[in-house]
Formats: sequence, C-alpha cells, structure tokens
Amino acid sequence: MALPNVFNNQVSNQLIDRIKTLSPNTNASWGKMNVGQMLAHCNVTYEMVFEDKHPKPGAMMKWIMKMMVKDIVVNEKAFKHNSRTAPQFLITNERIFEQEQKRLIDHISKTQALGTDFFEQKESHSFGKLTATEWNNMFYKHLDHHLTQFGV
Repeated sequence: MALPNVFNNQVSNQLIDRIKTLSPNTNASWGKMNVGQMLAHCNVTYEMVFEDKHPKPGAMMKWIMKMMVKDIVVNEKAFKHNSRTAPQFLITNERIFEQEQKRLIDHISKTQALGTDFFEQKESHSFGKLTATEWNNMFYKHLDHHLTQFGV
C-alpha cells in the first residue's frame, strides 16, 4: 500500500492542517518529547535536505546506515512507538512552539512546491541517492508517526 504523496498539494495541506491543530499544551500519547520538541525533531529531516546544519556521516557510517537503517526509514511500514532515533534528531532542550510550527509548515510547503522531479535520485544526508518514492515515504511516515503521537 502506497503512502500518501507529500508532493501532492492536497496531502501536504492535510499535513499542515494537522500541524495547525496542535497547541503548546498538546500532550503526547507516548515518548519523552513535548510538542515543541517534537516539531523541532520533525524539522531535522528537512534541515538535512535544505540546510547545511548537520554534519554528514563519514563513508563507513553512511555505508552502515544505508545497509541497516535505510529500509526501515524509507519503506511503507509505520515506525514503532518509542523507536530509537539518531543523535542529531534528539531534541532535549526547550523550543519555541510557534517558531518550530512555522518552520515545519514552511518545510512541508517547500518540499511540495519543489516536487517529485527535484527529489528523484537526490542524495540523502545518510542513505545515498533516493527515489522520489523513498523521499516521500520518509517524509510522510515520520510526520504521520509524530502527529499521531500527539493525537492529530
């Protein structure tokens, strides 16, 4: 079963609408992050695409990530609750909810506007070149996992 297509305007708007229903007081059903931290955590995926903010893994680590983690991240199977996350995705300090919410909405809009062609065979930070479908799966299932975590 294919995941909803984040490059489709309707799907990206549905994700944005879910994000807009969050408030600084929205509580998680599982996990340790508060809602601001979760939004910042979701922004990391996009920072790795659009910003030079996170160091890239070395060749050996990238090979390990590609061989052991890539399929878990880009397949269509939902993430398990309380799964381990990579160190750069750990958000432990407080974040400004409104700022992180706006950044995430802007990232989703930018991704949708750039579209499938931009992402087809685009180099991933950790996994090498990905197809647009793999990018879609990674974006959608990560967002859906965390939005579901916070009940939206």
